[in-house]
Amino acid sequence: MNDGPLIVQSDKTLLLEVDHERAQECRRAIAPFAELERSPEHVHTYRLTPLGLWNARAAGHDAEQVVDTLLTFSRYAVPHALLVDVAETMARYGRLRLEKHPVHGLVLVSTDRPVLEEVLRAKRIKGMLGERVGGPDGDTVLVHPSERGNLKQALLKLGWPAEDHAGYVDGEAHPIELVEEGWALRDYQRDAAESFWHGGSGVVVLPCGAGKTIVGASAMAHARATTLILVTNTVSARQWKDELLRRTTLTEDEIGEYSGSVKEVRPVTIATYQVMTTRRKGVYPHLELLDARDWGLIVYDEVHLLPAPIFRMTADLQARRRIGLTATLVREDGREGDVFSLIGPKRYDAPWKDIEAQGWIAPADCVEVRVTLTDAERLAYATAEPEERYRLAACTPGKTDVVRRLVAQHAGQPTLVIGQYLDQLDELAETLGAPVIKGDTPVRERQRLFDAFRAGELGLLVVSKVANFSIDLPSAEVAVQVSGSFGSRQEEAQRLGRLLRPKGDGRSAHFYTLVSRDTVDADFAQNRQRFLAEQGYAYRIVDSHDVGA
Repeated sequence: MNDGPLIVQSDKTLLLEVDHERAQECRRAIAPFAELERSPEHVHTYRLTPLGLWNARAAGHDAEQVVDTLLTFSRYAVPHALLVDVAETMARYGRLRLEKHPVHGLVLVSTDRPVLEEVLRAKRIKGMLGERVGGPDGDTVLVHPSERGNLKQALLKLGWPAEDHAGYVDGEAHPIELVEEGWALRDYQRDAAESFWHGGSGVVVLPCGAGKTIVGASAMAHARATTLILVTNTVSARQWKDELLRRTTLTEDEIGEYSGSVKEVRPVTIATYQVMTTRRKGVYPHLELLDARDWGLIVYDEVHLLPAPIFRMTADLQARRRIGLTATLVREDGREGDVFSLIGPKRYDAPWKDIEAQGWIAPADCVEVRVTLTDAERLAYATAEPEERYRLAACTPGKTDVVRRLVAQHAGQPTLVIGQYLDQLDELAETLGAPVIKGDTPVRERQRLFDAFRAGELGLLVVSKVANFSIDLPSAEVAVQVSGSFGSRQEEAQRLGRLLRPKGDGRSAHFYTLVSRDTVDADFAQNRQRFLAEQGYAYRIVDSHDVGA
């Protein structure tokens, strides 16, 4: 037995003692392959999963490193069966490979005959594969080119993830260079872009505010080809365009916007997920954009939000280089496996606290403010239908007074008040005398208000979930979250991310979450906070009566 901070259990759970002096070192070491499940005050629970281990394997970590990490930090002897299972699970990745055969085209090659025989007999593989090359005992099987993505999805579900070495088409060449004038690529941005390029496709995971757009631009400079960029909304599309004009040799005429209001197809085209998934009479008319040019690169911004129809179309784009950009691989719909098989495995992952330590994102003080419902509210909550309870708890009028006190406490600091329910946001905006941005706010008005906030002309904004994603507000220092998308961990990460641009004087950002105690609001808050706990952020808990006192 040694004095490590970790307890490794045979059910594949890892218990991390948060107050141990080596806890942060251990957290960083296990982050590439373990997923946080629960994060109460003193002991955090992680779990080893096949997908987590395969992502680590694809990112360059081998079983020996994972085993060594567990042995180094474990307080007690690590169960031998678990170590064997880790090694065997990671060894499953790559026993099947997709390759380009000089004569036969796309083929599936196996280094393990029994594995090949197993998958050939699987029902979900039927119709995707052709004849065996070299007779009935051959280790190579023809693959219909149109099934490249579907086959990878199916093999992942069978527990035999294939390594894709079939290569990529270059696409239509188009000159793109970075213009490093007055700025320079940070080391981690360069490493992220190069890791993607060497892998050919995959996902880069970086904190909000760490410059994911610049990583995308760097990938484009590697590809030097026509590029399709898929983003969450029109405001984000215009921010991407501004950034590319500032950071690359691209000109205004070379960049097109493809959104609800504009339909431009140019060498670099930025399209919104919303317009791509617009459905008319059962068909998606805008998916033809995918064939409008011979794209050499496809960029998926906020890849954790990829809608299902985009997954389906991505299955047909496996010969194109693809890069996904995100702050978190967590998906609330559980489709992380589809990201892995269709966009590609995780190629680069920088822990938030590491980037913070380098001074590239601001430190953050996270506070959970607990609000007590009145007796009348508690009775209404207790007798409400289950589907109404979260709204009742999240929208208690008691939160309005707490928000007012927090805004006063941080007077002079650019502040965002963020919520889910529109009537609650309207009430807060009226109480605070602040403008509100919601889904029905016209794009031009949104941009005007965001620009005024960035310029310091506006110090307080009330925003709905439209501000969760890809909105660059570097001046924001304080966020007060009054309600959210139930237990969404990805939303929590995005909302904190609005604050993490480094402050000129080195000040910390302040992130407040208002929670009604003894309700589902508190349950959802605990789930939302899991991702940030995994990144090393701790929430202080205070009572609402102590705010602004």
